[in-house]
Amino acid sequence: MKILKIPKKKLDLFASILHQGWELHAPVEQNGKFAFKPLDQWAQARLAYNRTLLAPKKYFLPPQEAMFEYRNHEGYVPSREGLDKRVILFGVHSCDIFAINILDEVFAGKYPDPYYQIRRKNTAIIGVDCVPDEYCFCRSMRADFVDKGFDLFFNDIGDYYLTAVGTSLGDDLVLATAQLFEEINDKDIAEYKHRSSEKQKAFKLDVEIRDLLGIFELEYESQIWDELGDRCLSCGSCSMVCPTCYCFDVMDHIKLGSKEGSRVRTWDSCLFHSHALVAGGENFRKERSSRIKHRYYHKQSGFVAEFGRPSCVGCGRCIESCPVKIDIVEVLNRLRGEEHAIS
Repeated sequence: MKILKIPKKKLDLFASILHQGWELHAPVEQNGKFAFKPLDQWAQARLAYNRTLLAPKKYFLPPQEAMFEYRNHEGYVPSREGLDKRVILFGVHSCDIFAINILDEVFAGKYPDPYYQIRRKNTAIIGVDCVPDEYCFCRSMRADFVDKGFDLFFNDIGDYYLTAVGTSLGDDLVLATAQLFEEINDKDIAEYKHRSSEKQKAFKLDVEIRDLLGIFELEYESQIWDELGDRCLSCGSCSMVCPTCYCFDVMDHIKLGSKEGSRVRTWDSCLFHSHALVAGGENFRKERSSRIKHRYYHKQSGFVAEFGRPSCVGCGRCIESCPVKIDIVEVLNRLRGEEHAIS
């Protein structure tokens, strides 16, 4: 992995060069919140942000998309809306890159998803480091640092960004703007180490995941699930903002008076009453307690059995967005028989 540095004052020039061949997206502030959006000018970008409302997942698995259309005399016509767009996501945090790596495994697994794969291939990722706030616990989920899944990664070292080149595409982006990058020196290395150490000390939440699989086996009948079911509104907010939730529903939108239409998939949530509803009216998770338990067991237990690690990356979005303040860290620590851990 090649490591260089770029002066912060030259980021606007760097962005303008990238803009010539790509559509540039970065976090933009809206009423005190942040969202990834296309930039008209670099001044709109906010790299010093805590988290975006929605994760970058929306670029690879949109909230709603037409998979194909069906037409008289033509049959099935695959949709290609937005698939050819070349996008650079500038300013993605480590936890969100880690989440994208998880989605890459899911959508390139036993049943590869061509829509996801095409969008992923046409998207470059430039990561940026961050400072944890009161909702972050990515350190506990081993997602506070990534060594893959990005093309470039920027670490703040004062007047410069230390820049790790992660892929051949990242190397091409550097070569296209080579005059802007410089070699690093001992002072840069020392500053990077210092800031990395300070970041680790800044985390306020902590949870132990080492033997979590066994804890979940032991606590399947815990009264905690009934308590959470009484509080949970089944609104699905936690699923919508989660960077690794990938459930979707598929529906046919038929044009009235014709035999034509489109097949559309939309984000779904295992907390919705309709999620486990099947033909005949049977619902396998009628109670809210069973639905919220399923969500926790899938992310913290079932996913471990399939992929070797939890699908949670500790971004804190679900904690911040829950209207009844259900806190995943508090729940996991209670299952372990511990108080809400604060380091």
